[in-house]
Amino acid sequence: MQKVMYKGLVPEDKTLREIKVTSGAKIMVVGSTINDVLAVNTPKDAAQQDAKAEENKKEPLCRQKQHRKVLDKGKPEDVMPSVKGAQERLPAVPLSGMYNKSGGKVRLTFKLEQDQLWIGTKERTEKLPMGSIKNVVSEPIEGHEDYHMMAFQLGPTEASYYWVYWVPTQYVDAIKDTVLGKWQYF
Repeated sequence: MQKVMYKGLVPEDKTLREIKVTSGAKIMVVGSTINDVLAVNTPKDAAQQDAKAEENKKEPLCRQKQHRKVLDKGKPEDVMPSVKGAQERLPAVPLSGMYNKSGGKVRLTFKLEQDQLWIGTKERTEKLPMGSIKNVVSEPIEGHEDYHMMAFQLGPTEASYYWVYWVPTQYVDAIKDTVLGKWQYF
């Protein structure tokens, strides 16, 4: 197998005259045997299979160390009651009785008239425009499936997730729809 390089990779169906190669021009020819090509492709397939197997074995978020330390504190005393299997609209009052990633109390207030989500802690209240939140991720808490842990993605990477623990399950879908906007099929 050979490839010709002249101002980039030359398409295989072109002749040197068609690509306007002039006298004295420098051309690079890259060659390899079929055995070399097969040797390079085989490990890539094995690596893909390993990655797929690892993805399938991915542990639940609630077992990861960073989340475990908050969840091991147990439910907050003032946690909101949860209704498993139900889906409710957001209440008119703030959602309270939850923890953030440092184990501090947090409440979520949805200011729909201002299109903002207020994340309030004892120290301060963060006022976030709904449009600035890129994604919302949630997962049930093992052993307490009527509560979820939820993350709001505030920046471009997973490092910018703001984690909230002990979210009552009946509000999870309503929170996602409110923050991300409800999908409509036309």
